[in-house]
Amino acid sequence: MNDSSEDFAAMFEASTKARRFQKGQTIEGTIVAIGPDVAFVDVGGKGEAQIEVEELKDEDGDIEVSVGDKIQAVVVSIAGGLQLSRKLARGAASLKQLEDAYRAGLPVEGRVEAEVKGGYEVRIGRQRAFCPFSQIDTIRTEPAAHIGKIYAFRITEYKEGGKNLIVSRRALLEVEQKARAAEVRESIVPGAVLKGRVVSVREFGAFVDLGGGVQGLLHISEMGWSRVTDPSQIVKPGDEITVKVLRVDPAENEKQKISLGLKQLEDDPWSKAAEFYTVGQVRGGRVTRVTEFGAFVELEPGVEGLAHASTFPPTGRPGGWTSQVAPGMTGTFEILSVDPEKKRIGVAMPTEGSARAGSAAPAQPIAPGVHLKGKVERHEKFGVFVFLAPGRTGLIPMSETGVPREGDVARAFPIGSEVEVIVLEVEPSGRRIRLSAKAVHDAKEAEEVREYTERADAAPSLGFGSLADKLRGALKREE
Repeated sequence: MNDSSEDFAAMFEASTKARRFQKGQTIEGTIVAIGPDVAFVDVGGKGEAQIEVEELKDEDGDIEVSVGDKIQAVVVSIAGGLQLSRKLARGAASLKQLEDAYRAGLPVEGRVEAEVKGGYEVRIGRQRAFCPFSQIDTIRTEPAAHIGKIYAFRITEYKEGGKNLIVSRRALLEVEQKARAAEVRESIVPGAVLKGRVVSVREFGAFVDLGGGVQGLLHISEMGWSRVTDPSQIVKPGDEITVKVLRVDPAENEKQKISLGLKQLEDDPWSKAAEFYTVGQVRGGRVTRVTEFGAFVELEPGVEGLAHASTFPPTGRPGGWTSQVAPGMTGTFEILSVDPEKKRIGVAMPTEGSARAGSAAPAQPIAPGVHLKGKVERHEKFGVFVFLAPGRTGLIPMSETGVPREGDVARAFPIGSEVEVIVLEVEPSGRRIRLSAKAVHDAKEAEEVREYTERADAAPSLGFGSLADKLRGALKREE
């Protein structure tokens, strides 16, 4: 092989090695030799790069590195071998180098000095540059978050011989994101736990950058086990958070939506609900919202119970029960039912006589023969429904109201009025309770007769004078 062939082979080998790197990439290497004009840098393996000696001098013109020192530099060319620039990497480039960087699209290092109208003042070496707000990052952040930071920028405008420089950090970030996007998507599978950065916060949730510009949606319902009403109270743009991938649309889907969760990284409080909540308990809670069918009560973060409208004493007005409860109100609530699988707990505000705070059983049992007080809930053709306790409503059949067939039951039993009843029958399930108001009336009448009889039996015998007086009175009435 002749000399020209050997030179060509060496050049080809150097070119192949150079292709391992990309123009604009920052790499680290070790200085292996320093010549009059060029220094050689070992960049790993058998690869060597060249850098001009001028790049290695300080402000006084002295070479500030020695053989064996490690340096960081930017790849400015890969044609015919690697050409490096240390000043571009250190933000100490001359105007000529800045112009070359602008034309080649190479990154330069700059320090964000201050916030100015419309953007930031950036110091690149001895030059001042301007970076618009929209070009400092791929997400919207607080301006103060960037002051004093050193970033890599791309020069987007070079005017007046370098006196007017416009730079963009976002342009470089987007290039990096595209390069990483394919790799990142491979790691995004249901169940994966990943780190990301909050890009924006909306009323329905937050968008999270998982890397490479790939974004997922953290919906408001997945932010916490407790009810979240304002996502901005949980996360803010720029926050670094860890999330769990819940769902990923098929790859053929153009948008390929990614659903994320935050609460899934914590234990579900409902998993232990069956142990902590039992029917009959009275627990503290806070009303979170009131709907037309009932009030939701937070018993602990992530566990809500429903106090159905039917568990409130009737008031005689449609929706009148809502006056007894309001969002934010705290109090004690009786546990009526527990269904951990469906994540449902039925609760009620204890009423006087229904349950005592801290008690696990009703103060007065509902059983046949028991005399109770309740409130009229509604009228039907077949009888009157009476609210006895939260979740316990009984029926007074028409025949047990004591109202004559032609009488007005609604007038005798106004909705919301208190009524005394005697329990006639309770089904084993406890769902149907048969009551009687007539039995109460009959019992009172029997008691009055008994008391009268006892008084009559106890009264002294009538004397002759008294008997004569009665006879005279009878004769006068006949006349």
